[in-house]
Amino acid sequence: MNAAPDVIPQADRSLLIVEDDKPFLERLSRAMETRGFNVTSCDSVSDGLAHIGKSAPAFAVVDLRLGDGNGLDVVSALKRERPDARAIVLTGYGNIATAVTAVKMGAVDYLSKPADADDVVAALLASGTEKSELPQNPMSADRVRWEHIQRIYEMCNRNVSETARRLNMHRRTLQRILAKRAPR
Repeated sequence: MNAAPDVIPQADRSLLIVEDDKPFLERLSRAMETRGFNVTSCDSVSDGLAHIGKSAPAFAVVDLRLGDGNGLDVVSALKRERPDARAIVLTGYGNIATAVTAVKMGAVDYLSKPADADDVVAALLASGTEKSELPQNPMSADRVRWEHIQRIYEMCNRNVSETARRLNMHRRTLQRILAKRAPR
C-alpha cells in the first residue's frame, strides 16, 4: 500500500463520497470504512457542498455526473476550503477532456467506474512522486476511437452534422456509432 502524503495528518482519515448511484455509494462507503476511513456519504452536489461548508474532509471521492450538477463543483469547493485535501473523480463517462479538467480543478486522480475500493484507496493515498502502474485492462483501440468521437460530439454541443464535418466522416456513419454502446 502507498504511504499517505505528508500534508494530511495520519489521524485525519475523513472521507466524503458524493455519488448518486445508491447501491454503489453504499458498497463503496462500507468498503472505505473497513479500510480505516471516517466516511460521510452524499448523493447530490448540493449535499456535498453543504458538508464541505460545515467541515471540509481530508479526502473525497466524487462522481463526475450527478443528478443535480457536475461533481467537479464539489472538487473545486473542497480545494478552496481545504487546499491540502485529496480528491478523486469517478465516472462511467470517462474521456480525456474531462480527466484533464478534473485534474486542473484539483483532483489527484480520475478513475472509471466501476472502480475497485483498493484502486480508490491507492489513488487517495498515492504520494504523487511514484510512477503509476500500467492498467490491468487498458482501453482497446475501438474504445479510444469511441472516446475521441464522444469528446468531439460534446465539444460540438451534441450537433451530429458539425461533429461529422469536424471528424471528416459521413453523418449517418456517425449516427450509427453514437447509437451503439461503448466498446470495451
